[in-house]
Parts: sequence; structure tokens; C-alpha cells
Amino acid sequence: MGLGAVTRVLNKKPLLTLQKNRRLLSRGGCKAAPAFFNLILRRNIVPMSEEISHLKSGDVHIVEQDGRQFILVGTAHVSRESVQLVRQVIEEENPDCVCVELDAKRYESLSEKKRWKSLDLKQIIRNKQLSTLMINLVLASYQKKLGDQLGVMPGSELLEAATTAQAKNIPVSLCDRDVRVTMRRAWKSTSFWRKNYLVASLLASLFEETEITEEKLNELKETDVLSELLAELGKALPELKTVLIDERDTFLAEKIKRAKGQKIVAVVGAGHIKGVKQALGEDRSSLMEEINTIPPVSPAWKVAGWLIPATILGSIGYIGYSKGFAVAGENMLYWILATGIPAAIGALVGLAHPVTILSAFVAAPITTLSPVIGVGHVTAFVQVMVQPPLVHEFESVLGDMSKIRRWWGNKLLRVFLAFMLPTFGGVIGVWLGAVEILSNLTTP
Repeated sequence: MGLGAVTRVLNKKPLLTLQKNRRLLSRGGCKAAPAFFNLILRRNIVPMSEEISHLKSGDVHIVEQDGRQFILVGTAHVSRESVQLVRQVIEEENPDCVCVELDAKRYESLSEKKRWKSLDLKQIIRNKQLSTLMINLVLASYQKKLGDQLGVMPGSELLEAATTAQAKNIPVSLCDRDVRVTMRRAWKSTSFWRKNYLVASLLASLFEETEITEEKLNELKETDVLSELLAELGKALPELKTVLIDERDTFLAEKIKRAKGQKIVAVVGAGHIKGVKQALGEDRSSLMEEINTIPPVSPAWKVAGWLIPATILGSIGYIGYSKGFAVAGENMLYWILATGIPAAIGALVGLAHPVTILSAFVAAPITTLSPVIGVGHVTAFVQVMVQPPLVHEFESVLGDMSKIRRWWGNKLLRVFLAFMLPTFGGVIGVWLGAVEILSNLTTP
């Protein structure tokens, strides 16, 4: 869901917090108002839950459970105020442990300035994780664009939580699920057509020109607005909400409960506060193994993956048997040209190296007949070999992604183009080739 959807919700109704509404109703003479809003404020919150009054912040909550105190700090990942609030809470509360909404990989990427030097693109392509890397970079680029407007690095409040805790010799617990598991579960849980919608939405969000301020961020953190935004996401992409929000609420809460000590400060995105509060009061430990596992490919998809190659090769074999090997050879040549030419054109449009363009033409007729590897993986690997990205191009990639022309100027982004465009060309070629070959089965 892009910022456009966020803006639509913001413009939909006045943003009055529950606390403000409480004061307004009290002034109006409604004696039941305080009790009413006390009930609303505690709805979906575990017993013994209350807001920290001395900090006077609606973004900070206390949950007391089994003699332990959990102090939850809801943040926006591109907010200066969130950075200051996190530091204040940790310094004033001096907890036994600080939990942050990060996994080891994301923490490393935030804290290590030269992290790109250890990134092995060739290994990522071999593991078929290039699309995951690209989606991660798209999301990071979108957050960076917002952060640049506000003068704060995305995730600064999470890094501030870890830094402040370490300065006070307080243990830090990384409580989020591995981002690779989250992305792959999200991808596998989404249908083919919703995948296309998701990719299109992500790419469109890169080029949105939307201004955001600290005031709008504060409005976004209001409980009623977040509920509406999450409800909108649930309607548009229900599988995605389950993986990105609901499962991570459970994972975060269980990891927070496993932190050592009686007083725990947990720094999480504001969108997780409601779900984490509820999960802290329940025993969901039995779900941890399931939601931390990448589901295997279903047998149906495996069969479908081999169905197209089997159909094409079987049809060419039957044509050879019924019409002669010369006709079968013509159909095979058509398949080679129908798949190879669009894939090569895709590589050419992406300004790939000439060797990459040639590899697209050669690999497409073969890879389109195998579900094991795609033409995009071959061309991306070749592109990395012949034109490896430079370190400064890794470092500037988040800014370059939001400018269309820079995709052809940054060698890392050109690797992504060498992956996407030949893949798209190969898909077109499969349809062209399949239609021609199957029609020849019935032609005298």
C-alpha cells in the first residue's frame, strides 16, 4: 500500500486522538465520558495494561504480565521524535533488557557503514534470491525518500535503541523474524495475480512524489488511523497482512517474553503495538516454529512447472512422428526464435553488456523448457560477471531507484534490469511459441 492510500485515509476524517475526545466529551458535560474512554483505551489490551503517565506520550504503553513489566514504545521508522522518545524511555526507565524490531541482517545493514563489501551478488543469484533483494531495496528506497524529507535515516529509532542500551550496558535483544523468511513467506502466500499487483504497487511507490511531515507521521501513529490503514491492507492483500503484520506481531511478542529481566523496553513500529499487546497476554509459543518456516512448494506447482515443457516437447515430438522431422525442426526453430529474440530484446532495452544479450538469446529457449532456472537468473549472473557494480553504486542505489533514468546508469540496477526484462521477454516468447506449435498439431 503506497503513501497515496495513506493520504486518502488521512484526508478522510479529522484526526482526534482518544485522549482529545475524552477531554472534549468531559467538557460537554458527559459524566460517563471518562469511564467510556477508559474502556475504549483498554480494549484489546491484556489485563493490568496502562499508559506511562510520567512520559505523557500516547506512543508508550506498559503491559504487566506475570509479575513482569513490558514497556512498549510505538514508533515511526522515519521520525526524529521517535528517535528522541526511544532514547528518553531507555534512559529514564533503565530496563533489564531492550528489545528492538530488528533481525540480525537488518541490524547489520543499519549499523555497518561498509556492509556492501560483503554482499555476494553471484551467490544471491545462485540461491534465486535476487527478487527478494530487489523488493527489500524497493522498500528501503521508499523509506529513504521519506527519511530524506524529514532529515532522518529510516530505522534510526531502532538503531538509537540499541546504541543507547549498549552505552548503559543493557542487553539488547533482536526480536524480529528474519527478513528473508518474512519476504519469502509473503511471496509464497500471494497468488500469481496478486504478485503482479504487489510488484506494480511497489514499483509505482518508488516514483510517487508525495510530501510528508512530522505532523502527518504523528497522525499516522494514531490508533484509529492505523486500524483503518491495516484494515485497508487486509482487504486489498489479506495474505500479505497476515504475513507482514499478524505473524510478526506474534513473533515479536513471543521473543519479547523470552527476554531476560523483570523490566523490558520493546521498541516496535506503531502498527504492531495493538497486536503485540494482545499477543503478550496469550500463549502463542506453539505457533513459532510454523511462522518461522518457509513453506515448501506445493506439489501442484511442481506439476504445473513441468507441464508447459512437457506439452511443448511432446507436441514437437508428435509433429515429428506425424508430419516428419523437417516439420518438427521448423517448429523447434520457431521456438528458439520466439523465446530467444524477445529475451534478447529485453536485455538490450536494459542496456546490458553484449555478452549478456547473447546469453539471453541462447539461454531463453532452454530455460523456458525447465522450471529449475529462469532466463533472468542466467542473464543477471552474466551481467554481474562482465560488468560488476562498484561499491559507490551499492551505496547510492536507494537514491537511484527513485529516479527512472538512473536505473540505466547504476550497474547494480542494471543487473536488476538484466534479470527482469529478459524474464518478461521469455514469458512473451513462451506464449508466442506455444500458440504456434499447438496450432500446428491440428494443421494438416
